[in-house]
Amino acid sequence: MRRKTRLLPLLLAGLVLAGCVTETEAGGNGPGDVRVSDKAPIVIRNDDGGNVTGYIARREQLAKSGRRVEIRGYCASACTMLTTLPNACLGPKLVIAFHAPHFIGTNIPAPMVTGLMGRYYRNGVLQKWNSTWSKSQKMTKISAREYVRLDPQTRICPR
Repeated sequence: MRRKTRLLPLLLAGLVLAGCVTETEAGGNGPGDVRVSDKAPIVIRNDDGGNVTGYIARREQLAKSGRRVEIRGYCASACTMLTTLPNACLGPKLVIAFHAPHFIGTNIPAPMVTGLMGRYYRNGVLQKWNSTWSKSQKMTKISAREYVRLDPQTRICPR
């Protein structure tokens, strides 16, 4: 019986300390990690894109964060899939760049990725993606204001 009474304070201390640990939604140390308790906006700046499936996972994490996501500077390629997040806004000076998907490090087209990326676009942006932007390796750059004209559901961030 004495042994149980000695363990009880240790167990209680462990439970109290466990409550002090802050969790991250994704676990790990990548730039996309989001602390659940943080309330400041998440700023994505000068993002050249990358692996589309990685950006889909990042998008889900950002959507669940409960924080405003500000996309500023430059956003290209897979980064553009973040522009339609319900909690995202575009910096007023943002440049957004689209091009045909290709396998990273090559010029080999990845047509299956075209439709996958298209799921994350809306309105005039989706129309441009399907008709032109997804068919050319040349970067098509537009301003945040032009993007909003094509997709009025998108918001410009406050300064």
